[in-house]
Formats: sequence, structure tokens, C-alpha cells
Amino acid sequence: MTTLAQEPPYESDEPSEEPWGGPEGYATHDVTNQPPPLAPYDASDDTVLLEGVRREGAGWAEDGLRRLGRRAGSAEAQDWGDLANRYEPVLRTHDRYGNRVDEVEYHPSWHHLMRVAVGEGLAGAPWADGRPGAHVARTAGGLVWGHTEAGHGCPTSMTYAAVPALRAQPELAKVYEPLLTSREYEPGLRTPTEKRGLLAGMGMTEKQGGSDVRTNTTTATATAEPGVYTLRGHKWFTSAPMCDVFLVLAQAPGGLSCFLVPRVLPDGTRNTFRVQRLKDKLGNRSNASSEPEFDGTVAWLVGPEGQGVKTIIEMVNCTRLDCVMASATLMRKTLVEAGHHVRHRSAFGARLVDQPLMRNVLADLALESEAATTLTLRLAGAADRAVRGDEGEAAFRRIATAAGKYWVTKRGPAFTAEALECLGGNGYVEESGMPRHYREAPLLSIWEGSGNVNALDVLRALGRSPAAAHALFGELSLARGADARLDAAADRLRAGLTEASETGARRLVELMALTLQASLLVRHAPPAVADAFCATRLGGDWGHAFGTLPDTADLDGILARALPGEG
Repeated sequence: MTTLAQEPPYESDEPSEEPWGGPEGYATHDVTNQPPPLAPYDASDDTVLLEGVRREGAGWAEDGLRRLGRRAGSAEAQDWGDLANRYEPVLRTHDRYGNRVDEVEYHPSWHHLMRVAVGEGLAGAPWADGRPGAHVARTAGGLVWGHTEAGHGCPTSMTYAAVPALRAQPELAKVYEPLLTSREYEPGLRTPTEKRGLLAGMGMTEKQGGSDVRTNTTTATATAEPGVYTLRGHKWFTSAPMCDVFLVLAQAPGGLSCFLVPRVLPDGTRNTFRVQRLKDKLGNRSNASSEPEFDGTVAWLVGPEGQGVKTIIEMVNCTRLDCVMASATLMRKTLVEAGHHVRHRSAFGARLVDQPLMRNVLADLALESEAATTLTLRLAGAADRAVRGDEGEAAFRRIATAAGKYWVTKRGPAFTAEALECLGGNGYVEESGMPRHYREAPLLSIWEGSGNVNALDVLRALGRSPAAAHALFGELSLARGADARLDAAADRLRAGLTEASETGARRLVELMALTLQASLLVRHAPPAVADAFCATRLGGDWGHAFGTLPDTADLDGILARALPGEG
């Protein structure tokens, strides 16, 4: 339940220092009809989130999530997010004496955000936590702490995802895994084994190929030392270049292979990792994305030669889940911002939140947000159980994560644009924070495979693993008979699988994701939510933009669940 700030004292006999003005005001006017700051608020005050955490086996983490939610919504943490994006990372290629250093300087707010994220177990910590639900708790923590800003979620995500890939080389995992799963954030380039905690990045894409990593031209040459190679080449997108180690793809004599590249070698010398430039990118400005060049760069083989994609796909499966999580976080954050604004803003004689069409928009956004959060936590539960040896959940995770990544990240840009519009012109200015969220939203559909890559990956999973389709329909069968529209959609999906083609892959995967979301809501959400979702997303009683729910939708019931106090 989201606790929103109280109404500001628009009329008062007492002096006010608040941003909406007071008796002193301006020479020409007083400031009225503007909302107070949202912060402080509780980012974990979300019924859907907490229900999902309990359902997926991480109820033990609730107290910690509540504490983290209050911190995420604090004025201090919200200010960190703003400052980390306002003061962008700066690349220092050389020191004052002309020595090559290739270091990136961040604003102190970045380090504050990272220290909390790592300390709260949002990086590699779940792999060292033997409790059932540890991976669910981490995902829920990301849904909460992500209310601060999105950029620092990149190195924490890659660090989390690097652990299972690194386990393909047990000797390396023995050295690095305890440090990658640490809750200690220790920035700065030093000998990895002398630090209390490490961060990991990855370098896959190159200019000529992008997602088609098999066209990579970076070469790996074996040295006299077994398992040790030198790399030569250039990477096109390598985020968080100040991470301690990177998983990198390069062409070895046996084919495309995966390598571990430390920034600092075991003897304390700098590895060759020339950062040519930082990307001037669309999304967040807090995280540095770079183009590094390797030239005699020392690297350790991870997994067999020629099986680089198979090795690093373990990392990709984890980061794809984080793309779903980050999109769901953006949805929830911007919905809370929109709900707060319309509660305190009046137009044409009534508060915006009381006007029927605005309530339709908010309720439609709330449906999308609930479906995204519920699916995110279900995927996290599957990942958690797969790690503990559940083969059925592993098969479900394989297909559902790709489908969820395709659809939820696709919904993000349209969602954030509509939430921004709820604030009108106030949402269009940088001070509101909404433009930052809007710019971030498209990234999550591109990162770890664009829409086409993920849709085609679903087709491959269906073709290679009959268990994946069996697991998916096993999940859908749990809601069989509860809603005729859902049953019809599941039947269409089953029929569509027999005629699956590359041309129609997006259409098929969209139906798969919507049917899965609907089945989860039918089973776990109140009737007001489940009925409206099935009527619109599956039944066709919907327009082409948010805010087109049918007159029969229970707007009050939907909003009371999503934004308590708004109903």
C-alpha cells in the first residue's frame, strides 16, 4: 500500500518554506495547485510486490525489503539518483605524467547507490545464500531499490550473472566467486584478490555484429601457460568499465570462446584495457558504457574452446530476467509518480484523480504494472528453484524469461510516456525526473538481445526442448477453467505453436507473454484486476492506447489495490 504525501497547506496563516509557496510568494502571484515532493515515501509499499515475494518463497525477506523501500524513497536516496545522472562519468585516459590509466570518475552519489545495492545483496550475494527464495529476494530488492535510478543496476546485474558462467571453470570460480558474492563495495582498480569484493562486467558485442556475436573478430592467442591467452580486438558496448573483471567473447583457435579479463593482473600490474571513449547514449547518464580495446590483454579461458556462447548464455539468462525486473520497476515508479501528481492537482473544478478519464488511464497503467511485477517475481521464483535442481522450473524459466523479456520491455516506453503525460507539462521538464525514466525505458528492450532476438530465441527453445513447451502449458493449465477468455487464448497459443514461423515470431511471443500474465493474475489477483486484464489484453475490449478500459472495468477496485488512498 503506497502512502502518499499529505495535501500541501495551500491556505495557511503560518509562513511556509515549502516549494509550493506561502504568504510571501512572488511579487506577481502565489504558487498553488502544485503537488508537494513525493519523497519521502516507501518504495516497498506495494501490495503486488509483497504478495509475490511471499508466494515465491521469500517471505523471510519482507522486513529487509520494507527497510530498503523506506531508504529508496528517502529524499537522500532520491537525490543520489538525480545527482548521479546530472554529473556524468568522466573518462581519464592518462594521468598528469602521460601514463595510460583508463579510469572513469563517478560522482560520489554513484558510489552511495552502489554501496547500498551491493550491501543489500543485489549483486552476487544470492549465490552464496543457501536459503530457498534468495534469488527472489534479490529480484524484489531490485524492484524496490530501482526507484532511485536505473544506471547502477547494470554492474550489479552483471556481477550477479557472472557467477554461474564462471562456474564453467571451477579453478577460476574458486578464486573469484567468494569476492563476486561479497556484500562489500570497494571501488578502485587494485589486485582483485586483495579486495573485499569485486564487480564483474561483460564484453560481447562488436561493431560489425551486435547481437550476432559469432561474427566477432577479437582474437585469442594461447600462451605457454595452460588456460591463459592474450586478446586483440575492440568491443563496441562494454558497460561499467571500472568493474574488476569482465567476461569477454573472442575467437580462439577452436572457435568463439569465453574469457575472464581482469583489469588488474595478479601481480598488481594493469592489464591492457584501453577505454577509447564513453558512449553518448539515450538512456541513463550515470553508468559509463565504453568501447575498450584489447592489445596483448591477458585473459583466462572460461569453459571449453569453441563453446563461448554456451558458456556465456548462463550470464544472459540472468541479465534478461533483470531486464524484465528493471522494466517493471520503471512502470511502478512512474505509476507512483503519476498517482501522486493527480491526487494533488486540480483542473476544471475537480482533482485530476477524481475525473473519470484520468482514472481510466491510471487503472489501465496499474493493470500493466501489476502484470509486469507478478510475472517478474514468477520468473525469479523459477530461477531460484532451477538453481536448486528443479528441472521443470528450469525448462519453464528457459522459455518464459525470453518471452517475458520480449513483452514487458516492449511495454515500458509506451507506459512511461503515458505516465509522464499524466503530469502534463510538469512531467516534460527534467526536474520532474520523468524524462530520465522515459529515456531509460527503450534500453531494456535492446539490452541482452533486441525484440527480434528474443522472439527468435523463443522459437529456438520450442524447437530444441519439448520440455519448455510442456512446462509453459503446465503453468497455464493451473488457471484452466477460471476464465473463458484465458482458455481461448491458451488454445490459440497451442495452435499457433504448430504453425510457428520466423515472420510471425513476435505475434506468437506476444500472445505467449500475455497469456502467461493473465494466468498469473487469474490465479493470484483480485477479480477486478484479473477480469479487466483478460477483457482487454485477451478479449479485445480495449483501444490502442492506455486509458481505454471498458466501462464495465472496476476502476475503483483496481486503483485501490495499486495506489491505496486513490480509490
